[in-house]
Amino acid sequence: MVEFCSRQPLSYEAPTQGFTRTFGGDTLNCLVAASRLGSRCGYLTRVGDDPFAEFLLASWRREGINLDAVRRVPGFNGIYFISTTPAGEREFHYYRRGSAASALRRSDLSRRYLARARALHSSGITQALSPSARKCVAHAYRQAKNLGLLTSFDPNFRPRLWSAEEARAAFAEIVPCLDVVLPSAPEDTLVLAGTADPRRAIDRFWKLGVAIVAVKHGANGCWLGYQGSKEHVAAFPARVVDSTGAGDAFDGAFLHALALGMPPPQAARLAAATAALSLKARGAIAGLPGRGAAYRLAGL
Repeated sequence: MVEFCSRQPLSYEAPTQGFTRTFGGDTLNCLVAASRLGSRCGYLTRVGDDPFAEFLLASWRREGINLDAVRRVPGFNGIYFISTTPAGEREFHYYRRGSAASALRRSDLSRRYLARARALHSSGITQALSPSARKCVAHAYRQAKNLGLLTSFDPNFRPRLWSAEEARAAFAEIVPCLDVVLPSAPEDTLVLAGTADPRRAIDRFWKLGVAIVAVKHGANGCWLGYQGSKEHVAAFPARVVDSTGAGDAFDGAFLHALALGMPPPQAARLAAATAALSLKARGAIAGLPGRGAAYRLAGL
């Protein structure tokens, strides 16, 4: 989506100081985080042929994202606004219903393109965009599993998009294909695991056959479950300017590290460092660090 960020409430009556235009979206934020750390990443999505199309495509190319699987179609691109309330809280306003990306469907998936990858990542937000997008996500995971790819999923539950019952049903469709699950506590774990406790949530996901679980818990760090063991990975101290996309930054760094063959604890430490550094700037993309800064903070 196209992102517009303001330091003022959208309802502010005086003339606005203006908006910063960039881009975002949970799976895209994850890709950019991994790309800046050195991974080769490709995006599978639809882009509408509105005036924002060239801006989006050019921006993604500059980030090193492969666009061979991006379909440009008639329609418009989703937009969201991030603004700040008088109390200093962030507020989000989305305009994406009926957008080009929400019409993602099974026919958009190229098995040949997928076969070039080592890992596939998607999210509950992608599933929730439309029935056709949900079917595409399930089909992609089945194809990825057949091809031997590492499969990763972030539930990213958003009650404005769909109900908890719908989210659980959609998760049940894909969980047999998942190697890695990256939920947040308590939002995602309550819906999909029935608990706010990260350690109990790990047990629930293990019972469903997921091998690696990293439960993100904000400033409390994350709980990591793999090979029958659980361990806590602390968050790094950070000066928080904007927490938008911090969980996506964690996802991208974690998958980048796993793809390189790092053991999960090292991967989680790099992910925590990347998430902390992402907090320093406004918007989902601006604060995502390069390889040097993230590796130095993580001590790797």
